[in-house]
Amino acid sequence: MTTKSTKVKKVKFNWTIQIVMQNTTLVGLENHPHLHGFNFHVLAQGFGNYDSINDPKRFNLINPKMRNTIGVLVGGWAVIRFQANNPGVWLMHCHFDVHLPWGLATAFVVENGPTLSTTLPLPPPDLPHC
Repeated sequence: MTTKSTKVKKVKFNWTIQIVMQNTTLVGLENHPHLHGFNFHVLAQGFGNYDSINDPKRFNLINPKMRNTIGVLVGGWAVIRFQANNPGVWLMHCHFDVHLPWGLATAFVVENGPTLSTTLPLPPPDLPHC
C-alpha cells in the first residue's frame, strides 16, 4: 500500500526503476499514468491483484512495448521499467486531472551522472532566489 504524502523518490543515475501500478481499489475508473523525461518498457499487465511470486514469470523481457503513458485497466495492474539516465526532477502523474488530488502523482529526482554530458549545469549566478 502507498501512503499519501508529498515526498519524491531520489534515485541514482542509471538505476533501473521498476514500478507495479495496481488499480483494484477504485471501482469503475481507469487511470493513465504518464512519466516525463523517460520512455518505459511495459513488462506485463493483468487483472486482479499483482502477485509478486507468479506474475513476474509472465514478464516480456525480450521485446516489451515502449511507452510514456499507459492505461492501467479497472481491476488490473501493470508493471513498467525504465533506466534513470536523464538527470533532473521528473513528474509521473495520471492524465486525468481529477485523479491528481487523490494522490496519483509523484516525482523522481535523478542524480547527476559521472560525465559532463550526464550532469545538469549549475543555475546561472543571476537566477533570482525564491
